[in-house]
Amino acid sequence: MRNIRIGDYLVEQGLITQEQLEKVLEAQRDAQGTKRFGDVIVELGYLSETKFTQALAGKLKVPYVDLSTVDIDEDAVRKVPEALALKHTVIAINIQGRRLTVATDDPINFNILEDIKVSTGMDTVPVLATKSAIKKMIGKHYSMQNVDSVLEGVSALNPVEDEDDDGSKDRVDSAPIVKLATTIVENSFRADATDIHIEPFKTYTRIRIRVNGDLVELMNVANQVHNSLTTRLKLISGMNIAEKRVPQDGRFTQVVDGTTLDVRVSSLPTVNGEKIVIRILSTGQIALRKITDLGMSDYNYRMFESMIKCPHGVMLVTGPTGSGKTTTLYAALGELAKPNVNVITVEDPVEKQIDGINQVQVNTKAGMTFAAALRSILRQDPDIVMIGEMRDSETAEIGIRAAITGHLVLSTLHTNDAASTIVRLVDMGIPPYMVASSLIGVIAQRLVKVLCPKCKTARMSTPDENKLMKIDHSVPIYEACGCPECNNTGYKGRTAIHEIIHCTAGISTLIADNAGKEELENCAKKNGTKLLRENVSELVQQGVTSIDELVRVTYAV
Repeated sequence: MRNIRIGDYLVEQGLITQEQLEKVLEAQRDAQGTKRFGDVIVELGYLSETKFTQALAGKLKVPYVDLSTVDIDEDAVRKVPEALALKHTVIAINIQGRRLTVATDDPINFNILEDIKVSTGMDTVPVLATKSAIKKMIGKHYSMQNVDSVLEGVSALNPVEDEDDDGSKDRVDSAPIVKLATTIVENSFRADATDIHIEPFKTYTRIRIRVNGDLVELMNVANQVHNSLTTRLKLISGMNIAEKRVPQDGRFTQVVDGTTLDVRVSSLPTVNGEKIVIRILSTGQIALRKITDLGMSDYNYRMFESMIKCPHGVMLVTGPTGSGKTTTLYAALGELAKPNVNVITVEDPVEKQIDGINQVQVNTKAGMTFAAALRSILRQDPDIVMIGEMRDSETAEIGIRAAITGHLVLSTLHTNDAASTIVRLVDMGIPPYMVASSLIGVIAQRLVKVLCPKCKTARMSTPDENKLMKIDHSVPIYEACGCPECNNTGYKGRTAIHEIIHCTAGISTLIADNAGKEELENCAKKNGTKLLRENVSELVQQGVTSIDELVRVTYAV
């Protein structure tokens, strides 16, 4: 049993078919020994990295650990030098007496264990973890040790005396500034941040990152460094470093822990210098979300699935900036993009490049607006069109006409809930009969923060809270507390809540009759639509999120 090959073991366990195994072995032969079996099977999408690693752990009788939930001992991490950890993709997680527990993705490679034993002088006990999780933890735990040395190197630079100095020449190319710029992006990515704000003040420069929708301070640096840091960021993102009086945009890519990041940079002149905001976009290397991973309740998921089966019409995803609209659209596209359909998108900017889909970047300066791009696209024989955003009545009208002429159109709109989206389309000047005949459905969504499972505390709800949740009796609910696991925020990660209106016959009739928001909402409720407040109320009662999040996300005057 022990000597059975891993491929045969996976077939035996019913995790893959014999046919899939043949394809994996063939791809491995084509790679001529450069790829391991596990890498190929994950690449082909037959198993997730976690599933494969768990199966491997079962076969080798080695314990599997999920590094995101394990308390890693900093003393253990320091035992293994960073160079060795990177060379073998290992991280030490625990010490017991003379035994060092080491997470690796290759536990039968005795050379690795021997190297660590020689380096640390301790007996090594291997446990199995996924390669990506180990890389992330190496970055996270060793980088914090490096930050201090980087900041020391930066503060050793000569202070900038000339106010108009553009911070270029030697200082910008000096290693500390380059290292600081790289470290800021690396640490932000490891903290799961979406944006980085570099803000100059009179005596210091503050660097904050947006994690789970909230800005958290990452570090402060001396204001003498600000010019050099902004110049470095402008240089690598292709901006004009001599121009400091007007806002500029740029972009660059950076590899962090094996993942290539697409980084957008925006500069804005302020009274104390240029404020830089960096948006971190994960590239196509990070797999697209499946529609099952969007956090929808079973009921909403069934409605969503029936909507994307429609051959033509308009499907809208709405919500404020940063509520995950594009993620939902990409998940729908991933489901719809089959080899026999032509999918074209018009986006500003193209956030994630997807294989097999034609993506068009809007360029207003060159006259390539949403409307202009759409007109050309409709002559490109598309089956499915995705419009990044319906910003004006012209774009909306072309989109609606495309749907009536037999295309499936997906788009986003900035409105507060699903019913007001329908009213907004009519307000934009589109005749109600056209909206009624083309609209498949509207998905309104928000992101709510998920309570940290380690430190959330339970209590009974008060009468006022019951009223907010629209229930008539007290129930156990949880509130945020804060622990090292969640950086003392009380929350870890976010999930989406959805309000879906499916435009059935009754609703289409109301739209054609130019009905108001309340009428549409009441009709949708009768058809089974759950409003945002009801969705988040369910999550509060399940202990997933807090009452504070319910108020923040769904509060209306």
